[in-house]
Amino acid sequence: MNISEIVDSMYEDLLKVSAFRHNTLGVPGFHTSMKRLGVNATQMRSVISEWNKILHDFTTEQWIELCIQLTQNGVFECQIMAYEILWTHKKVLKSLNHKQILILGERLDNWASTDAYGTMIAGWHWREGTLPESQILAWLNSDDRWYRRLAVVCTVPLNIGSRGGSGDPKRTLMICRKALADRDDMVVKAVSWALRELSKTDKKAVENFMDKYREQLHPRVRREVTAKLLTGRKNG
Repeated sequence: MNISEIVDSMYEDLLKVSAFRHNTLGVPGFHTSMKRLGVNATQMRSVISEWNKILHDFTTEQWIELCIQLTQNGVFECQIMAYEILWTHKKVLKSLNHKQILILGERLDNWASTDAYGTMIAGWHWREGTLPESQILAWLNSDDRWYRRLAVVCTVPLNIGSRGGSGDPKRTLMICRKALADRDDMVVKAVSWALRELSKTDKKAVENFMDKYREQLHPRVRREVTAKLLTGRKNG
């Protein structure tokens, strides 16, 4: 089979385990222009596991082309599958170049796709140096709400252990500061998330940021981050 045929077969395997009455990947309802099948995370990982066995002799270049094509076929679960495959194949993930990283993130139109791409692909590569800071700032200045959210979400892998982060208050707070005036709900929620994640590794830096910019912060950010600092929980 060629790459296109493999993508079609993967889609068929996802379709076999789909049930749209269930939340896709356990994610509550959201709007996207992509087709949604209704596949939960366990089912998706099972499909990926089987294809890992079938494609055990794939080269890095073949994996990259497969993942790019998965993100281009207009199916939400196929897009997420591409990100999951790359995350589990770190050698392939590390081999992505700047252009390939951007192609993988061309179809972001909902928070689930944006967050998956930001935490597993783009933010990871920012931390590793493949993506320059100028790219993150370009997203932050985009007219598209999802790319502005993406810029903020890219700070999460700098700070969250499960994504390899160990704490980066300088870059995290720089992005959050630049996003202060953005009142789009998707960006506001991302700023809250970014600060809460940073608080796990540098609580004092977040406390100082909150004190300095308290009047400029969206009420949601003040409420959720303050609760995290005081109680260790988002909602107190």
